[in-house]
Amino acid sequence: MSASLIRLLQLASPTLPVGAYTYSQGLEWAVESGAVRDEASALQWIAGCLQFGVARFEAVYLAHMLRAWQADDVERLSELDAEFIASRETAELRVETLQMGHSLARLLADLDCPRPQAGGANGHLGLNGFEAPSFPLAWSCAAATWQINVEEAVAAYLWAWAENQVMAAVKAVPLGQTAGQRLLLALGARLPELAGEAADAAIATTHNYLPAFAIASSRHETQYTRLFRS
Repeated sequence: MSASLIRLLQLASPTLPVGAYTYSQGLEWAVESGAVRDEASALQWIAGCLQFGVARFEAVYLAHMLRAWQADDVERLSELDAEFIASRETAELRVETLQMGHSLARLLADLDCPRPQAGGANGHLGLNGFEAPSFPLAWSCAAATWQINVEEAVAAYLWAWAENQVMAAVKAVPLGQTAGQRLLLALGARLPELAGEAADAAIATTHNYLPAFAIASSRHETQYTRLFRS
């Protein structure tokens, strides 16, 4: 068993102290509106966001960021990070990625992690040069530091996102724990194909067009009663 696998499990763990559990990414409003009301509708919502949003956009940027870390290409990392942050449709989504990016960057510093093992010669010091990194940038930095394979990293990132959404649905709908595990089984079955496609996709082929997701996130900003920060 490789050490990189253990580090990958650590990165994908819900115990990673970045505050992911406090966000629902609009799912809480979808529950409030009645769009998500039971196990079947929760699966439809989460699977749709996974397939048509996170896997086709966020995960593609993550893969390109990871390769840029491996190539020691700081300029490309800056471009990718700026593009990703600009893609956040609502104030909540922007705050979320910056807060989680900041928390992970601070954690890596506290753990005294070395900079990514890169092939270039620029000698940059990991996230030190990024004042406000997005979560994918910080996460990809950790993955590069621990020499994790791109496709495996993407799969773990998608799994962590799906797991957090299921945990949010279990609390907000609410659903039972067994229902949550059924959701994870169904979503997990889709990850190998989605991760493979995302790992190989060109940036020019990505898209982030999920109107219902964006509306849910924006409506959540003024939702009267809520458990989650997004």
